[in-house]
Amino acid sequence: MQTLKLVAVSAGLSAPSSTRLLADRLLQAARYRLAEQEYAVDVEVVELRDLAVDIAKNFVTGFPSAALQEAIDKVTGADGVIAVTPVFTASYSGLFKSFFDLIDPAALTGTPVLVAATGGTARHSLVLDHALRPLFAYLRALVVPTAVYAASEDWGSGGDEYTEGLPARIIRAGNEFADTVAGRPARRAEDDEIVPFEKQLADLRLD
Repeated sequence: MQTLKLVAVSAGLSAPSSTRLLADRLLQAARYRLAEQEYAVDVEVVELRDLAVDIAKNFVTGFPSAALQEAIDKVTGADGVIAVTPVFTASYSGLFKSFFDLIDPAALTGTPVLVAATGGTARHSLVLDHALRPLFAYLRALVVPTAVYAASEDWGSGGDEYTEGLPARIIRAGNEFADTVAGRPARRAEDDEIVPFEKQLADLRLD
């Protein structure tokens, strides 16, 4: 049985936080879907609030701490990533962006990513499309179609005839994410190796 690794990155600052709760719910939905397809699933959550000082020091020194490097390795080595941030000033949080600034731009190439956000009002839901999707497009990740935004009033709401409730949106996004992860070819070590441009040119000359 193939084991798939799913990692959720939560940028919530409080403990507990709605951001972490949303990350857990999305992980659970994806895990159930993959279990139905007879995959073994290994899930982990990276809490950025615990790495805030390490992230700041990395920008100053240029070197990650052991804990920060471990978190980066978990994310870049995952078969799928769930990225959840609270909304600050109509965009992702500075802590969230700072962490992904430390990820090599090629390290998430082709990796399925489910984006999600939490906020106090539904007016900030566009953050999913104007901030989160462009960030992961730049990182060349494969962002699944359905993203999830959870405003304060969404928790415990079943929705109405016009709008799906939060639980339904979580299940739909989790299913899409799981199906994308399951359909992605297994990573091979040689695929992850970046060939320098100069070597590519040299190989062409030899031909």
